[in-house]
Amino acid sequence: MNNPAKNLASRARRGMEAATRSLLKIIEVPRNVKQTMVLGVDMVFVTLSMVIAYGYPFWGRAPGVVEVACAALTLFASAAIFLRMGLYRAIIRFMGQQAIWSIIQAVSYSTLALGAAIFFTRADVPRAMPFVYWALAMCSIGGTRLIVRASYQARLRSSTKNVLIYGAGESGRQLLTALHHGDQYRVVAFVDDDPRAQHSVINGLQVVRPRDLERLVEEHAITQVLLAIPSASPERRREIINSLVGLPVHVRTVPKINEIVGGAANVSQIQDIDLDDLLGREPVPPHPELIERCITDKVVMVTGAGGSIGAELCRQILEASPKELILLDNSEYALYRIERELKELQGRRDTHIETVCLLGSVRDKHRMESIYRTFEVQTVYHAAAYKHVPMVEHNVAEGVANNVFGTWHAAEAARLAKVETFVLISTDKAVRPTNIMGASKRFAELILQGLAGEETDTRFCMVRFGNVLGSSGSVVPLFREQIEHGDPVTVTHPEVSRYFMSIQEAAHLVLQASAMGTGGDVFVLDMGEPVQIVDLAKRMIRLSGHEVAGARETDNTVPIEFIGLRPGEKLHEELLLGTSVSGTGHPMIMRAEEECLSHGQVCVALKELMLRCEAMDCQGITRVLRESVNGFEKHEIRHDHLWVKQGRVGKRRGPGEAVESAKVKKLFPEPALDA
Repeated sequence: MNNPAKNLASRARRGMEAATRSLLKIIEVPRNVKQTMVLGVDMVFVTLSMVIAYGYPFWGRAPGVVEVACAALTLFASAAIFLRMGLYRAIIRFMGQQAIWSIIQAVSYSTLALGAAIFFTRADVPRAMPFVYWALAMCSIGGTRLIVRASYQARLRSSTKNVLIYGAGESGRQLLTALHHGDQYRVVAFVDDDPRAQHSVINGLQVVRPRDLERLVEEHAITQVLLAIPSASPERRREIINSLVGLPVHVRTVPKINEIVGGAANVSQIQDIDLDDLLGREPVPPHPELIERCITDKVVMVTGAGGSIGAELCRQILEASPKELILLDNSEYALYRIERELKELQGRRDTHIETVCLLGSVRDKHRMESIYRTFEVQTVYHAAAYKHVPMVEHNVAEGVANNVFGTWHAAEAARLAKVETFVLISTDKAVRPTNIMGASKRFAELILQGLAGEETDTRFCMVRFGNVLGSSGSVVPLFREQIEHGDPVTVTHPEVSRYFMSIQEAAHLVLQASAMGTGGDVFVLDMGEPVQIVDLAKRMIRLSGHEVAGARETDNTVPIEFIGLRPGEKLHEELLLGTSVSGTGHPMIMRAEEECLSHGQVCVALKELMLRCEAMDCQGITRVLRESVNGFEKHEIRHDHLWVKQGRVGKRRGPGEAVESAKVKKLFPEPALDA
């Protein structure tokens, strides 16, 4: 037996589907054709409204010639008014409040035109005709537009993502307006901490309490929470993000208030949460007077300016108004990219600071000294280095040559050119290193400490910090990419931990350290507790709207895969070689008191190291580093590609097998070594 209710519902559904298909066909019609069609439909509504308004008191009474002429005048006048008012410039499916107000005005002017036509033609019509006409025209012309818009939005609603906006302030309202004009998100409600805003209604949406979040997520299948709190303090942002970690939603945000005010972003730019918000601690606040001391009105140079740390240093240096900024890098593309970014940055700030981009290697001592003297450089930030641990393990000789001899040539040239301040960007991996990269960076520190012990006009210092969020080679961009692609998140070991800081914080630390150095200083940051990498991975998975895979896997789970420590990596990093530290002018920056080599001892080790690098003797390189770097023990060369391919792994070479070249003799003459 047929079910009448079921048949009726089926027919209604088929009717809706047919209407939707018709609407889609109309949307695909060329715009000028659609405008003509809508104008024709409006004129039909105007005519019908006049006929009904004229005839309702006297059904069956035919209008005379005067009345027809009056209607024709009104019809033509209405067409001209509607075109003049721009009714057909607005896209109906995206129609907003302004378009509705234009319809009210246009229909009102059309009614005035009808009244004028009645007055001048002395047409015999009912006195209430203009009022009835206005009501009918508004319902037909405005109502059909609203129906079309509602139908289109209802169709979109099936494919849009239900979202909540956290923050019912000005930014939240602007974000809502922006989202209403798109087809990606459907806002269900606002969430706000302010009790005064709760239970109010904004643009038809209720403002709810944060404790109602879990219920709303479940009831409305919320997929994303959009943070519209650009003016919130970093502490408050982290509190809110921490409260959302346990919910199965993707947490995203609008730019911070300083980015919006500075013109670098607008409130409708939805993005993933800032890397800074992933930190479990408060970023170290900078002291502007320390930053300006070595930068303002000085010629400043950054080596490795195209890298992630070097580029951020350049951005921060520009804010302190240097006299001139010199950028050096051996990558043409990286240098071009940062030059372009700095020009755009200055354009937005309406400032002009001379920036000079130079191609070159820090291993070219003659070019470095020539640059220092030509531009009269006063402050150097040395960020040029190979920093990827496994990559340097696979390329031992080249990694050591770049990190050690690049630092030596850059620093020695700075001493000869009488540069005022030279700052080395170091790493926590230099402390009791287990890899070639860390050992090479510690040796670079020893070079500066040795030079600082000599009679020199240059202040040498170094800044040691942990991993930088978002830098090239960082785990955070890798985790994000893996989560987006639905791949397992790869963590080396369940217990591995690292110190983290934001890239802005790292740059601020370096710039402040340059003002506090007295010579040979090693500065470290009180970075709080190290972060468990597996905890960071879980946090990122949950904030991306997924669940960490466990015993029960679903389409929304992301597994964590442990792949084992890579060559040269260790479970936990350290920032200090010993326990002897002293304070500085900054409450969060410490000065490490560590043993170092004399300049003569460094030169002896440098000569031997250069011989081994030229011979590509990885075993000899390791031996020299082991003898010079405290804590670098039990390291075996097993991964260098060239060393493995040549079958030299495990073969012992004597210390006298390297041949002293003319270059080595020139750089290390015997009298200098005897001294």
